[in-house]
Amino acid sequence: MLLFSILVALTGLALTAGGVYLLSLGGSLYYLLAGVVLLFNAWLGFKRHALSRPLFALFLVVTLIWSLWESGYDWWALAPRMGLFMLLAIPLLFSNVADRGGRKVLFPVWLVLGVILLGSIWAKPHEFSGTLDMQVDSESPNLGEAPEASWYAYGRTNMGQRYSPLDQITPQNVGQLEEVWQYRTGDMKRPDDIGETTYQATPLKIGDTLYLCTPHNWLVALDADLGTKRWVYDAQVPMESQRQHQTCRGVSYLPPASGEVPSAERLDVAAETQAAVQCDATLYMPTSDARLIAIDPATGARCADFGENGELDLIHNMPFKQAGFYYSTSPPVVANGLVIVAGSVNDNYDKNSPSGVIRAYDAKTAELVWNWDSGNPEDTAPIGPDQVYTPSSPNSWAIASADEYLGLIYFPMGNRTPDQLGWYRTEHDEKYASSVVALSLDTGQVVWVQQFVHHDLWDMDTPAQPSLIDLDTASGLQPALVVPTKQGDVYVLNRQTGEPIFAIDELPAPQGTVELDVSAKESAPTI
Repeated sequence: MLLFSILVALTGLALTAGGVYLLSLGGSLYYLLAGVVLLFNAWLGFKRHALSRPLFALFLVVTLIWSLWESGYDWWALAPRMGLFMLLAIPLLFSNVADRGGRKVLFPVWLVLGVILLGSIWAKPHEFSGTLDMQVDSESPNLGEAPEASWYAYGRTNMGQRYSPLDQITPQNVGQLEEVWQYRTGDMKRPDDIGETTYQATPLKIGDTLYLCTPHNWLVALDADLGTKRWVYDAQVPMESQRQHQTCRGVSYLPPASGEVPSAERLDVAAETQAAVQCDATLYMPTSDARLIAIDPATGARCADFGENGELDLIHNMPFKQAGFYYSTSPPVVANGLVIVAGSVNDNYDKNSPSGVIRAYDAKTAELVWNWDSGNPEDTAPIGPDQVYTPSSPNSWAIASADEYLGLIYFPMGNRTPDQLGWYRTEHDEKYASSVVALSLDTGQVVWVQQFVHHDLWDMDTPAQPSLIDLDTASGLQPALVVPTKQGDVYVLNRQTGEPIFAIDELPAPQGTVELDVSAKESAPTI
């Protein structure tokens, strides 16, 4: 009984305090009442009072009625409302303290409620909002350019659909899969790493080889059938380049002009020690010290004609060059003969930070073809050697998509830094932040922009690669772009025009501001 009293008292205190606050916001009265009942029940238990078990049984019944009224007969809604209280009842069921028959009341109530909860699993098994539609919508969908058995880009193709047309694995046999091999990269968290070091890479499959990158920018080539290492390229990133995230979401691929899929060679020496070679096909890996490295898929050697001995320094023309403040956490897009690079600018460190500029380079030579700087959006001609991009402009850190038929590339946009402070924002900052921007592949000029959060102060960056699909609508077949957001909303746009296919409703939001002396705006301290 003592254990029961302590657990119920702690739960009652939390519910009472939270219930008062929730009620002040106009929320449900239940939580406050439940907290008071539990505190009283804890006192009865401490006193070993005969009413303790019957009262808790009544509390369970009332809670079930309230739960069914509020959420219906749904396991996913009932479990969090009932589960904790069902567990709290267990000490009462097995306590040896005399209760004048109270256990005879509590036990059947507890048992019946348990059966009701378990029954809700079978009533609606994993059903959140309906059943999965298995109907085939299109017999010949546009899946982008990649052989069926290959995975050429982060989302398989630049369309970002993450869908394989292979049919060997089906819903019927997927449960029979067995592990064939596993590979340990050896790239482990180090004592001097920053707090966030994550594996987020999606491997590419090209021919019979898998290519993946690790948090410390090792590029690994594996035999896809056996899982054995063919080669590893270590970019040898210095630790001082780490600042906010240490991750690599993947690499990008330029197919060979010859059309022949390269096969990686098994090397007994480190790939980074190989002399640079002439590359037919190319892999591109961004690094956390703001380089873009072009690598031969066969040998892991750098591509001689790309930039400086296979490397491109992405800090060029940046207004500020603090170590670790800028790098591409996501793979670039390879399209239209270009490798197009965006980058992450560290949040909330300094109002004088690198630019969020998006740049397109010749995929073979690394010559700058165009640059789109959201702080200077009209001028996309390559910047001069002595010029700099706009400081701290909205950046794109997530994966982009491209439609080469329409000649457009689509960037999910973040905010300018400081991203939760609006004092330093310009008209262009407010227009392009927390949106999707469609740029011309040829010129980098803005074709359309659709913003999802105006004057974003809540870190509501658009965080995911848009998926490009052709959607059958009442108006006919439309080229669609589908993108999820941190709001929990999924937006469906016409990817040619940017217009919503499913309506977007704008609702009034609470207004407010931070008092700031206007005369102090320019001299405000570094954030």
